[in-house]
Amino acid sequence: MRALLAAGTAAVLTLGGAQAAQAGPQAHPRPAQARVWVTTVDRAELLHERAPVAFGAAAAPAAVPTITVDPSRRYQSIDGFGAALTDSAASVLYRLTPAERDRTMRSLFDPRTGIGVSFLRQPVGSSDFTAEAAHYTYDDVPAGQTDFPLRRFSIAHDRQQILPLLRRAKQLNPRLTVMASPWSPPAWMKTGDSLVGGRLKDDPRIYDAYARYLVKFVQAYAAEGVPIDLLTVQNEPQNRRPGGYPGTDLPVAQQAKVIEALGPLLRRASPRTKIIGYDHNWATHPDDVASTPPGADPETDYPYALLETPAARWLAGTAFHCYYGDPSAQTALHEAHPDKGIWFTECSGSHGAGDPPAKIFRDTLTWHARNVVIGTTRNWAKSVANWNIALDSADGPHLGGCETCTGLVTVQPDGSVTTAAEYYTIGHLAKFARPGAVRIASTSFGTTGWNGQIQDVAFRNPDGSTALVVHNQNDDPRTFAVAAGQRRFEYTLPGGALATFTWPRSPELEPRHRLLDLDGATATAQPAGEGAALAVDGDASTRWSSGAAQEPGQQLTVDLGAARTFRRVAIDSGGDAGDYARGWRLEVSGDGAAWRTVAQGQGAGPLTVADLRPTRARYLRVTSTAAAGNWWSVADVRLYA
Repeated sequence: MRALLAAGTAAVLTLGGAQAAQAGPQAHPRPAQARVWVTTVDRAELLHERAPVAFGAAAAPAAVPTITVDPSRRYQSIDGFGAALTDSAASVLYRLTPAERDRTMRSLFDPRTGIGVSFLRQPVGSSDFTAEAAHYTYDDVPAGQTDFPLRRFSIAHDRQQILPLLRRAKQLNPRLTVMASPWSPPAWMKTGDSLVGGRLKDDPRIYDAYARYLVKFVQAYAAEGVPIDLLTVQNEPQNRRPGGYPGTDLPVAQQAKVIEALGPLLRRASPRTKIIGYDHNWATHPDDVASTPPGADPETDYPYALLETPAARWLAGTAFHCYYGDPSAQTALHEAHPDKGIWFTECSGSHGAGDPPAKIFRDTLTWHARNVVIGTTRNWAKSVANWNIALDSADGPHLGGCETCTGLVTVQPDGSVTTAAEYYTIGHLAKFARPGAVRIASTSFGTTGWNGQIQDVAFRNPDGSTALVVHNQNDDPRTFAVAAGQRRFEYTLPGGALATFTWPRSPELEPRHRLLDLDGATATAQPAGEGAALAVDGDASTRWSSGAAQEPGQQLTVDLGAARTFRRVAIDSGGDAGDYARGWRLEVSGDGAAWRTVAQGQGAGPLTVADLRPTRARYLRVTSTAAAGNWWSVADVRLYA
């Protein structure tokens, strides 16, 4: 490749070559060190590996917010991180010479010399990012005709460019997960006989034909060496008015009928392939509500309604996009249906007309870091997928749809390839959190809506190593501590920067205590201040605050709901470093009436940890014993057994 970005060349090239043997996250200099990779908003560092940072003793409290990484609490497993190899992406990659195309593929998919993309969302037929002169499916017939036997079915189009690239991607990363999503069934199956808009015809023969169409696609791709791991039945089923590109209004009842027809067929034909429902935004977009046919239900509860139909027995879970709503919608659905998985499958970088490159890079990096990299994974996503993996310098080619979407890499008119912000946001995940990793507990102070704090997510890899991804939301540098087991280090990140820290499994970095689940706990406070319940919600980005200067006698009381046995209590004041209690007393009670003191001391930083003899109690009370001009805040109370 002639250049991998004027500002990105060095960052990409130093991932390979002579340094390849040291590039992967599994190779570590010493057990008590963390390796560090950083991307800054000014491009001064692009997945740049800095000097490692040493873990030190954690005897004294840190004077800065502390990210406590705790593998004793595990959440969802990870399938992978990546983007979509659309028809447009394939076409621009084929503009490159064979040598440069392969180098670009290595920079994307190779886990050692590239960023290790491990998840691809593959359109089933045409999408808005199509390089052809007309949209297509795999069973197109002249207007007015049908093909119920599917005799015209063919994936010949994909054999030209898409399938060779997919096979190469799987060679470079054998653990690659491939998800397939259709933008439209063949036009003859739809009202209006068009790929753009309309619905499936409400006919049992159509549901059966569409199910067989999808199964034939899965079988045809498997025969070409690209097995399909995950399959949705419709991209964005509530997008009733796509802008000149394939789309289908597929109400819950119709999606359920397709899945009921598809499930048994797919189980026989390709047992490995899981069916995923929904595949649309965190919340129903107002435009989609407005386009609801008169008298019809806008189905703003679409994923819930789908999972409550009989078709749910065939579903592994649901998929989400980023274009409306908030990632917390994923957690809400998980809590309602904890037996179903959640995948995040589309978000495109975008920009305003005429925005300078520096602004596009900065805005994309910071928004995606907050909402996509960390927001989705902290809300149960098993995957993170951007939209196009590659586009040209005109943000295309596209046939309808988005005119300002950006890809992970951009093929320039001179044949060079540059890397965009999404290359780094996905890279900070994919290169270090490998397929099969599990998200583990970590204290995060930032919000997806931006509150200027440190935000993070942590993973335990199959080999036992840990990957911690940290984003400084603030425009100014911020210092924080990272605690693992009995050790800790402090680090400062530039404003807006994204970083990944990795370290191997080591006894000194493993917790000695098990984090207890406080579901059902309640809290009250004197003074009432700002939401005592926020101190026990397991979210350090929310907090109870006294609302007044600290005074002796202020109290936070926690009711665990039942007696629990614990031997450590952590009282975390959150991201505002000055809001810790200057003096404190911890009391416990079995009945809320008779109290005994189990620990007390002077505050020295945002995180106060009290180690106790094994203690059994239902109630805890933390009392301020000193005065200070700062408010007293408690973002998180954590108990350990």
